[in-house]
Amino acid sequence: MLSNLILVSVFIFLVGFWVFISNRKHLINILISLEYIVLAIFILILVVNIKLGLEIFILLIFLVARVCEGSLGVRLIVRIVRSHGSDQINSFRVLKC
Repeated sequence: MLSNLILVSVFIFLVGFWVFISNRKHLINILISLEYIVLAIFILILVVNIKLGLEIFILLIFLVARVCEGSLGVRLIVRIVRSHGSDQINSFRVLKC
């Protein structure tokens, strides 16, 4: 059963990484693909901790950090949409002359 979870997490990681590389039009798609990658890493840490019989307390710290990162990402998207009108990457430029 744990080997199936490893395969699922590797699949989720690869799909998230593929979407991150291939689809760069909208900022929200990039952030969602990064969340998929974080979910895969969480499942891998969980499986390794269960197999080795380690404490699962580290997962709580990992989840707290990821929730803070997710809320910060959503806040940045809201700010960008309010200031630029959309979340498309090509609608705003860092170096405007």
